[in-house]
Amino acid sequence: MKIDIIYFDAGGGHRAAATALELAIAQRGLGWQVRLVHLQEVLDKIDIFRQVFRLRLEDVYNLLLRKGWTWGSGFMLVVMHFLIRLYHPLQVWLLKKHWQKDPPDAVLSVVPNFNRALFQAWQQVKPGAPYINVITDLADFPPHFWLESQKQIVFCGTAKAEQQAQRTLLPGSTIIRTSGMVLHPRFYEPLNVHRHQELTRLGLDPALPTGILLFGGYGSSVMPLIIERLSAFAGRVQFIVICGKNEKLRQKFLAMKTPLKLHIEGFTKQVPFFMHLSDFMIGKPGPGSISEALHMKLPVIVERNSFTLPQERYNADFVREQEVGLVLDNFKDIAQAVDQFLHPATFARFKANAAATNNRAVFEIPEALEKLLS
Repeated sequence: MKIDIIYFDAGGGHRAAATALELAIAQRGLGWQVRLVHLQEVLDKIDIFRQVFRLRLEDVYNLLLRKGWTWGSGFMLVVMHFLIRLYHPLQVWLLKKHWQKDPPDAVLSVVPNFNRALFQAWQQVKPGAPYINVITDLADFPPHFWLESQKQIVFCGTAKAEQQAQRTLLPGSTIIRTSGMVLHPRFYEPLNVHRHQELTRLGLDPALPTGILLFGGYGSSVMPLIIERLSAFAGRVQFIVICGKNEKLRQKFLAMKTPLKLHIEGFTKQVPFFMHLSDFMIGKPGPGSISEALHMKLPVIVERNSFTLPQERYNADFVREQEVGLVLDNFKDIAQAVDQFLHPATFARFKANAAATNNRAVFEIPEALEKLLS
């Protein structure tokens, strides 16, 4: 069995899901040949952003995230969908040309927005061959974001996504509900570390509640403001700050003077380790970071407002629905939120709800695919 997993680098979650599934399939011992296909590279020739600004579309997207320029992102999404529709025939042609050289047996997509073109191109190369869509958001953001009116296999991590798939997909589709989002298998590896000793080694106090500040792979300009607004909590709470690939942000934190105890970290693959040392998370309402936190039994504090990406707004609603944390209109209110959050009864309720989750999606998907594709 040869299977292509389609991903891109607009945000870090899609590549992360692709590599996680590749590893989980290998660990299951299926003997399948898995190829990771970077969609941006296949479509580079028709990327007008690359032609005009010398930046790929995914690089423009990541720059907006890094700078926090996400106000009006709903309108930007409408413009992007217009351009995708405009270039749809060329997308299908390039994808068909790509697969005709060495076609796989099945195609699995972990990207939104392009599933119509991917499906049509694939069906022209191998009519009736399996097309699989793994939704890496907690829900779809219709129209034409994740789900299209076509016959396919789709994996949904929440009840809402499952209901959306039932309404959208053509009859004959296979809809499979997983227990959550795809996480890297490293999140399931046992951590044989002494929490108190490790916190001490990082210069933190084992007796204090520890928050982890996590805003994706490139961090966020709001992170230093959050720490400044929480300075009055010195002696009551401390933080592990993950800056990701944003070296400028890391240097800013290292130069910051604050009474709070902090451990500053740049890009790291040890997020499970740092979450293991933490008691809660403050971050953006990304599906990956929320799912990682809940898997590690951490309640969360997130923000939902006009700067929140449209496709991530339901994630904040999910936090409220499941009662696994607080959702703020603005991080300007973070001090009052942390004060409320750390009240023993409130925190115990959020912690218990987070601990009740049992997400095994990264292992459930290869198991289901083995049955469907054998």
